[in-house]
Amino acid sequence: MTTATVIPGPEPALELRGTGPRPAAIELRGARASVRAASLTGRGRTWRAVLPLQVSRWGGPVLPLPAGEYELVGAAASLPLTQLGTLRVSLEGATVRIGPPVDPAYDSGEAQAALERRYATRPGGLEEAAFFESFYGRNASCNPLAIDRRLAELRPDLVRYWSVVDLSVQVPDGAIPVVEGSPEWWRARGAARLIVVNDWLRRRFERRPGQRVLQTWHGTPLKRLALHRPGFDARRSLAVLREARRWNVLLAQNPYAARILRGAYRFRSRPIWVEGHPRNDVLVSGDGSATRQALGIGARERVLLYAPTWRDDRAQMVDFLDPAALAAQTDAVVLVRGHSRTLLPGRDAAGPRVIDVTAYPDMAQLLLVADALITDYSSVMFDYSVTGKPMYFLVPDLEHYRGRLRGFYFDLGRSAPGPLVRTQQELVDAIQDDSAAYADRYESWRAVFNARDDGRAAERVVARLLDQRMV
Repeated sequence: MTTATVIPGPEPALELRGTGPRPAAIELRGARASVRAASLTGRGRTWRAVLPLQVSRWGGPVLPLPAGEYELVGAAASLPLTQLGTLRVSLEGATVRIGPPVDPAYDSGEAQAALERRYATRPGGLEEAAFFESFYGRNASCNPLAIDRRLAELRPDLVRYWSVVDLSVQVPDGAIPVVEGSPEWWRARGAARLIVVNDWLRRRFERRPGQRVLQTWHGTPLKRLALHRPGFDARRSLAVLREARRWNVLLAQNPYAARILRGAYRFRSRPIWVEGHPRNDVLVSGDGSATRQALGIGARERVLLYAPTWRDDRAQMVDFLDPAALAAQTDAVVLVRGHSRTLLPGRDAAGPRVIDVTAYPDMAQLLLVADALITDYSSVMFDYSVTGKPMYFLVPDLEHYRGRLRGFYFDLGRSAPGPLVRTQQELVDAIQDDSAAYADRYESWRAVFNARDDGRAAERVVARLLDQRMV
């Protein structure tokens, strides 16, 4: 028989007590994080195990485990829902469910609607604060992170809130995490003078008088989006138009992206700032040594980054590449980076000299350490070209993706600054070919898409925010 108890406090843990032989090991094993029993004691008739409910990933701070379902390996027990200040825990058999620290009373649609009404209609003025959200709160990254860092330098007095799905998300120094759906989250989003997001605001949101929303977006588009996507019905088109009306300013990496985004979102009467991507500033003058160290990669080891986009017809990352075989074939470390939409479903890739970095918080740091990029239709191609390093396009489903799923704004085959390949062997051959066949294309590509990626995009964006008194 095994019983379970949650130990609260600054270092919360799951305590298991059992009878019979002591297990050799006990582990909480999740899709993106795992922990082993820090203490496993006892001999003879009884035993005790303590599993931490927090973990340090990539050399970062110790934070609560990400929300999700975990397998309890080595034991089984039951535990009713337990609410802590940092997470919620329940256990049934060998399945542990961890949730964000939002009071269950707020879980229902009715309760969320009540919170929305409370903070949308509250009296009083706005707070001298900025509210940031990146990829729906799954991490603190991208353009909002670069803007946060610059704002923190110039306005240290400014309160900075970060929207997070749970407290496993590391936020920048000095910022305050607010868990989506909590009363604190609704209050912060409704009170902050400036809101900076890189995707849809979702949920119900109406700008209060004096509030300003900066939509930074999250990449230059190759694939069709919003109103340009094939098969959009009237209801979805209305949702696009309603969302775009929430934004005061839209940020674009280059004039091409500005033109596409303006049409795709009918963003015609408000300004688009063409200033480059703040998230790319680090690619101009950054140093990737700390990231290499955090990932356990030697200073002289070659790094290949595989970063495909998501597919509308599947939840998990595509399986077109065998990363362990690629590492062996190229004598490189292979980083595997799923799209933010594939972070929750699926499990980490594993193998010799393979590191799954889907949950790594900052994509720009991964681009900085990569010696070459392997992608398909992801907008990461427009960011990585800032570095001038080689790119390869693994596109076995090109016709299906281009013709049925999304469609493209231009012919990738004619413009790509690197080879398009269909198989892993073709990819290996291309990587081992050191010819400069794509040098002219690469130069033309950078002239069109990276003219403003000069390492000072965040500086320019924040200067405009301050000049126009948006914060």
